Amino acid sequence: IAHIDCMYVIGIMGENFTFPIQIDQKIVEPVWKKNKDIVAEWEEQNKPTYFDPLRNRSVLMENGSLTIFNLEKDDAGTYMLQYWDSVKDHYLDFELDVLDSLPEPNINCSTSGDELVLNCTAHFQGSLSYAWNLSNKPHSYQNQELSIPLKHVGPTTKATCIIKFSQTERSSEISLIQCLP
Repeated sequence: IAHIDCMYVIGIMGENFTFPIQIDQKIVEPVWKKNKDIVAEWEEQNKPTYFDPLRNRSVLMENGSLTIFNLEKDDAGTYMLQYWDSVKDHYLDFELDVLDSLPEPNINCSTSGDELVLNCTAHFQGSLSYAWNLSNKPHSYQNQELSIPLKHVGPTTKATCIIKFSQTERSSEISLIQCLP
């Protein structure tokens, strides 16, 4: 049996996690196994069947994609998707790691010359992506730190830091007026 390289995927506790699958052709009878035990399968003409530990907390789509709801630490493990494309069997292997849930980000602000400097931090074991939204600007900034000229800070300007990991986001907001000396 030709197994493709195992793909390492990371989810976080509490999120709805979908395995990243890209299959272009029509597939038949997808079967998902976790550590060699069947957890979900779709036999032709029937609806999908789910087994513990994914019963009542997962959904298998016709294209083979599997989503686990409200991910738990115990969901970590080795998963395999087996499917038939009407010519031969295929196997996709995934190693799922489940990290702690995402914390709320912390925002620190300070003034430097005529600029306000915002810094967003979060203690997390994975590498996060950061973004800032300002209430008086339409676009966002993809950075952990943001400098704003003081003259652009109005009495009602708010800044939101958004952290993202896997399929989950968390955000915190601050009123910039409280940063001013």
